[in-house]
Amino acid sequence: MTFYTLSWLFFVYGFFGWLFEVLFTALRKRRYQDRGVLGGPICVIYGVAGTIITVGLRELATDNLFFLFLFSAVIATAVEWIGGHLLERFTHARWWDYSGRHFNLDGYICLSASVIWGVLGLAVVNWGAPLALALFHLMPPLAGRIVVWALVALLALDGTGTALTLAGVRHRFSQAQAVHNRLADVTLRMGLWVLDRTERRMTRAYPQTDLARREKVKSTVFAEGCSLTKLVWLFVIGAFLGDVVETIFCRITAGVWMSRSSLVWGPFSIVWGLAIALVTLLLYRYKDRSASWLFVAGTLLGGAYEYLCSVFTELVFGAVFWDYSKIPFNLGGRINLLYCFFWGFAAVAWFKVAYPPLSALIEKLPRKAGTVLTWVLVVFMGANMLVSSAALVRYTARIEGQAAANAVEVYLDEHFDDARMERIYPKFVHRG
Repeated sequence: MTFYTLSWLFFVYGFFGWLFEVLFTALRKRRYQDRGVLGGPICVIYGVAGTIITVGLRELATDNLFFLFLFSAVIATAVEWIGGHLLERFTHARWWDYSGRHFNLDGYICLSASVIWGVLGLAVVNWGAPLALALFHLMPPLAGRIVVWALVALLALDGTGTALTLAGVRHRFSQAQAVHNRLADVTLRMGLWVLDRTERRMTRAYPQTDLARREKVKSTVFAEGCSLTKLVWLFVIGAFLGDVVETIFCRITAGVWMSRSSLVWGPFSIVWGLAIALVTLLLYRYKDRSASWLFVAGTLLGGAYEYLCSVFTELVFGAVFWDYSKIPFNLGGRINLLYCFFWGFAAVAWFKVAYPPLSALIEKLPRKAGTVLTWVLVVFMGANMLVSSAALVRYTARIEGQAAANAVEVYLDEHFDDARMERIYPKFVHRG
């Protein structure tokens, strides 16, 4: 998989997703209705979900059709849920509504749609992706790259026009004269044309959508609710607590103290940090639901998340950091039933026990000091992840016998030698 093949799959899935939605609506309502958010014939949710499923679940295509169906449904449903709420947050309007269907959640996802996602996942991985890639490889390499870049450029223009319209800029274009003084007349006319066409199409397809910008009420509480700042803090706290919990668990079950860190500086588990941030983002609205509901949601989402993390690390670093092959009811050694249940219990413990006091503690920070500390954490964790990734890539290269080729690789060899990397990542297994 390269940038070009992944981009090609994204556009193919997005187009056929748009076509599927249009045909489905036509059959049900006997009329045409554009179901995409963008101006072009593409549904981004289908493109994103299909690409993630193809890359993350393709090894399940032959032997584990049930889990391919299940994880396709879970992943695509999560993408649809996130997309729906992001659109609602930035546009203050609903773009689809499953409220009339059984077993729906907020009207953005429902059981019947999830089943359809699962079936589409089976079709995509087993037949759709091979056919799409075969078509792409029929084109000469240069022609294929030109086609991909042209599609990317069109998507960028379309997305920009849509974003400006949704931001409420279109109705304020009395400022067009000021823009005209800075930009060429052709550019201005093109921009106005894109904005006008985008607004007209969106108003016609989604008459309930309010395209006027709304003023935000500024909160006086630091990191209130489920804000981005709160998620940054929860990511760091979750990464630290996850590392501590896993270290203690290994000591109890295996009888040894073992590093479970994902990073070279400090006891931080990125898998747990991202999990805490994502589960808070996804399930924040439902934190007051029953423990059994949170357990099921945590088990399914956690299992799919851990599986994708395992695939990602193997694709990027050519190695696996955990292997559950010897534990009963495992799936490719990437996940197992027992640890999936742990994700479920963790979701319950998080929202019922840990989250309320942690959230309250974070919100008590003074706004100025909290903002400064947040940026310190962002810079530190960003640098930590960058250096850790570079050290892992260099560690893999040393295992394959590659000598240092520049000053950066020499520095990495000196400061992150094999002994140190083996101590930090004792479960690292190279699959070159």
